[in-house]
Amino acid sequence: MSVLLEIKNVYAGYGERTVLEDVSLTISEGDFMGVIGPNGGGKTTLLKLILGIVRPTSGTVRYNESLIDRRNIGYLPQVSQVDSAFPLVVKDIVLSGLMMHKKLYGRMDRADKERAQNIIRELGLQGYEKATLSELSGGQVQRVFLGRALAGNPRLLLLDEPDNFVDTSFENEFYLRLRELNKKMAILMASHDVGTVSSYVKSFACVNRKLHYHPSPEITNEQLSAYDCPIQLVTHGRVPHTVLEKHE
Repeated sequence: MSVLLEIKNVYAGYGERTVLEDVSLTISEGDFMGVIGPNGGGKTTLLKLILGIVRPTSGTVRYNESLIDRRNIGYLPQVSQVDSAFPLVVKDIVLSGLMMHKKLYGRMDRADKERAQNIIRELGLQGYEKATLSELSGGQVQRVFLGRALAGNPRLLLLDEPDNFVDTSFENEFYLRLRELNKKMAILMASHDVGTVSSYVKSFACVNRKLHYHPSPEITNEQLSAYDCPIQLVTHGRVPHTVLEKHE
């Protein structure tokens, strides 16, 4: 598996406030990594660092040639950060995911429009092509922006807290779809629901200012404590629910 991205000894944040401290991480083809940690710990900042929205104050971020201009990185933001007054309709939002692959002033052709329509159908949004975001549920809005992220056939897909707005009727299908997508792209998914995502991811990155990589989908409260990752661990089935003690 070739390396897509290597982060080495990176410090990053906003202004004088450091959010990520001495972070190192390698992302390779075929990875499906859960990014976990407390609110404010740096999960979203890590994704923005990969996207180039946040710049490191020190350290390096090296991209595979296919990701140099970051056109082949798909991104699903937190739906709560999306303005419901966004003026485009569903079909145009999905099509906008192809714009980075077009030359300046390039026009959408028939193949582009057919691809967008296929994505809309696959995500269960047929009939909503001309709907605005204000006419959709939170889960439907999330599907629209997932469609936009997938439109360009990315090699790396970044998902920021997608479980916050997954419709209950779509949840299982959503994660199974990610498992299928992982056959052709690497995935990083920031999430607070460790119990659910552990059934699908291959590894974890625990982020709380610093980053600790865990190469397995199986993670215990003792390991999270050792990683200084004070989050709630909820598991299902025969394993009892567990809540970590508060870190001082």
